[in-house]
Amino acid sequence: MLSLPLLSYISQAAGDAAADSESKTTPVEEVKSIMDARSIDDLKEQSNVIWDLVVDAVVTFGPKLVIAILLLFFGLFVIMLLRKFVSRACKVRNLDPAVSGFVLSLIGIGLRILLVIMVLGVLGVPTASLGFVIGAASLAIGFAMKNTLANFASGIIILILKPFSLGDFIEAKGFTGTVREIQMFNTVMTTSDNKRVIIPNSDLSSSSLINYSSESSRRIDVVFGIGYQDDIDHAFSVLKKIVDDDERTHKDPEPLIKVVNLGDNSVDINVRVWVDSGDFARYKMDLLETVKKTFDAEGISFPFPQREVTLHTEGPSDS
Repeated sequence: MLSLPLLSYISQAAGDAAADSESKTTPVEEVKSIMDARSIDDLKEQSNVIWDLVVDAVVTFGPKLVIAILLLFFGLFVIMLLRKFVSRACKVRNLDPAVSGFVLSLIGIGLRILLVIMVLGVLGVPTASLGFVIGAASLAIGFAMKNTLANFASGIIILILKPFSLGDFIEAKGFTGTVREIQMFNTVMTTSDNKRVIIPNSDLSSSSLINYSSESSRRIDVVFGIGYQDDIDHAFSVLKKIVDDDERTHKDPEPLIKVVNLGDNSVDINVRVWVDSGDFARYKMDLLETVKKTFDAEGISFPFPQREVTLHTEGPSDS
């Protein structure tokens, strides 16, 4: 049998061990004890616990956070320098501004996504699982944003096939204007009255459009009506002089002035002239104004619709 002093020693040791185990608390229990504090004295007693938690957080995550912030700013700086380098390279090679803008946008977005993944990796986020999540999310987003992806693919097709370029005057989807930007998903154009129109690239690549700037010259067709009592040869000579005196008129092909219709109220004369595409609108307006003033001065009339009404009267019948 064990002696009494030995039993008392064992019991005392067991009590001390139990007391030590009760005195040791986990960080969660420490936070819980702070929340359970009911007086200022209790909070003062737990201030050292709060300080320990702050120090542990700073020691654990502080260096990673500092490195991540430095990496973020350094990466953005490198991306900016790379975009400038690519932009200068495109200018040296005389690359189409639409293509260079598209490439710069693509590089900027792709490198920023890569930079965010690197920063998350520095912070301790598992990039392998993150890549899997991004892949799954991309698949789901791809189904949900198929129209957006179609616009992206159409933008590439537009840049390759070049149905129009920056600065071209086009008509598409019921709008007429000058192309200002060819973006990743949309094409931006401004109308003649300075309205900004944004059209999805897929609509432009899959539907018909008119490019008024693709050819260097355009033909103007204007019909003028004169009265039946007017001299046709005199009208021809007046119109020919007006056209020939304008230096914007092309000599080849030469202007054509012919009668195209004998209407109910007028003899219709068609004037066809070729001009530079950039002079089309202004030339047509100037031609209409000059012809009106010259016809008035030469006594050539512009007839308007009219009808002759003949009244037949009968005398009183004999009674």
